[in-house]
Formats: sequence, C-alpha cells, structure tokens
Amino acid sequence: MGLFERYLSVWVALCIVAGIALGHLVPGVFQAIAAAEVAKVNLPVAVLIWLMIVPMLLKIDLGALGRVSEHWRGVGVTLFINWAVKPFSMALLGTLFIGNLFAPLLPQDQISSYIAGLILLAAAPCTAMVFVWSNLCEGEPHYTLSQVALNDIIMVFAFAPLVGLLLGVASITVPWDTLLLSVLLYIVIPVVAAQLWRRSLLATGGEAALKRVLDLIQPVSLVALLTTLVLLFGFQGEQILAQPLVILLLAVPILIQVYFNAGLAYWLSRRFGVAWCVAAPAALIGASNFFELAVAAAISLFGLGSGAALATVVGVLVEVPVMLSVVKIVKATKPWYEGRPHA
Repeated sequence: MGLFERYLSVWVALCIVAGIALGHLVPGVFQAIAAAEVAKVNLPVAVLIWLMIVPMLLKIDLGALGRVSEHWRGVGVTLFINWAVKPFSMALLGTLFIGNLFAPLLPQDQISSYIAGLILLAAAPCTAMVFVWSNLCEGEPHYTLSQVALNDIIMVFAFAPLVGLLLGVASITVPWDTLLLSVLLYIVIPVVAAQLWRRSLLATGGEAALKRVLDLIQPVSLVALLTTLVLLFGFQGEQILAQPLVILLLAVPILIQVYFNAGLAYWLSRRFGVAWCVAAPAALIGASNFFELAVAAAISLFGLGSGAALATVVGVLVEVPVMLSVVKIVKATKPWYEGRPHA
C-alpha cells in the first residue's frame, strides 16, 4: 500500500472531526447539501459513492459471473449471517445493553426507540460500501457483486416482515421508494457505467489501458470515501455534540455486533474451506449495514428527532473506522487462514 492507504485510519479520524466541526461552524452549507435528495436518498452522497465503487466495478468481467457458483459456500455463509444471525443478535444485544445494563443512564422515554433503531440498522445488509471494503481487502469481485445483488433481492421481500417481527408490531411501513432508488443508484447505474467504460478501454488499449485507468482512479475512490465522511458527520454533528454519552452507549452493542458477525463469518468460511479471497469480503458483507436505508426507515417510522434515528446515525459513526479495522484484521490473518488445505 502507498502512504495514503497505509494511514487511511488517520485520515478517516481527521475527516470525522472535520465534518463535525464544519457542520457546527457552517450549518447552512450542510443543510443545503442535505436537502438535495430524492426519496430520502442524498444525491451528492450518491455521486460520491459512485466514485468510490467504480474502481471495484471496473475490475469485474460480467462474462465471468457464471463462475460465482464456485463460491456457493461463501454465499451460503454470508446469507446465514445476514439473515439468520445479525438481526436477531442485534435485538438481543440492544435489549441487554440499552434495555437493561445502560437503561439508568439513558432517557427512559427513548429506550425502546433506541432499540428499534439498532434493529433497523442490523436488518439491512450493506450494499454500496461493501464494494469499497472488498476492494481494500483484495476480495473476489464477482463474488462481491453477486452477493450484494442477492442481498438486495432478498431485502425487498424480507426487510419489512423481519423488522416487524423483531419490533413486535403487526406491520411496518417500509420506504420502498428509498430502497428501490438506492438499488438503482448504488448498484444498477454504476455497474452499467463501469462495464461500458471497461469495454471501451479494452477495445482501444487492451489490458494495459485498463490497468492505467485503474491506477489513476484508485486515489479518487479513497478521496470520495473521505469526502463522504465529512458530509455525513457534518449532517449529524449537532446531535453528536449534544448527546456524547448516549452516542457512546449506543456504540457498544453496534461494535460488539460488527466484530461478532465478521468473526463468525470468517471462521465459518474457514471451516467450510472457502478461499480467502471470498472469505474476506464475506466477513465484511456479514458485518456491515445499509445505513442509508436504516436512517430513512427510522425517520419515516419514528421521526427525525427520535432515538431510533439517532441510533442509526451512530451506526454511520461506527461503520467506517470499524470496517477499516476489520479489513486490516482479515488481511493480517491471511497466513493463518490459509495455514491448512481447503476442503
């Protein structure tokens, strides 16, 4: 890795601080950017996500997607974690920590709302940002694309009943326009654009031209990631500064959940003989969350100033630095992972 990538965690921390500070100093600018949205999907953030994920998508040869059946064990592990473990483990952790251990330190009228926000966060597997994490850990790109697409399809049908079950309510209003527009913006459009660009490069200059472009745009992807952080924390800076203890307490079950699910996915992948290039993104997909949908659903169901909305924002706060640490862990443990023959 270059100097910039090696100290990415430092730049992430600086961008979080800068975002909170700028959101406090020039709130009008961030309010104007936050207002540029359709169906609660922020368009400037969507553009930045395109810049983050195009380098990953440009590496993908759609003609080779048929080989993804070779990674069926990795797909099975991630589906199990995303849909059978993660939402239920978060419900348990939220009830244990927020509903019991930390309850005396929290506003009593918001405790159930906090737990609901944590459940919303865990019930939506990550989409766009997974491409960034997979790229950073040199994951198998065809597996990543197929797994994300499969999760999106399942989410359309499973998100509402799963959250409804865990929240103990008869029905839940899902922001379908947000979900479908997010899939269009973060998956369909970037995939089509990247494949058209890839074909053009290969037709005009071959693999050498493709490599030159990838080397050129890789730094753009990281800068877009850092800019996204500045915007996200600029949007939520006031709430973070106003309730630091609540933020800290809400982060505890989220942190435990991320590391638990990432570790379980990684361990199961090794047990089932999954190749490391699939196990690494499998751990990351199993641990990360679709926070855009979670935030939108929390606001739709409970209101902008609710504990549920704040809990999903804490998920954003935790997501990037923690997922970067998971990337480092899976890369550092590659020799251990490959220390015995695969089944």
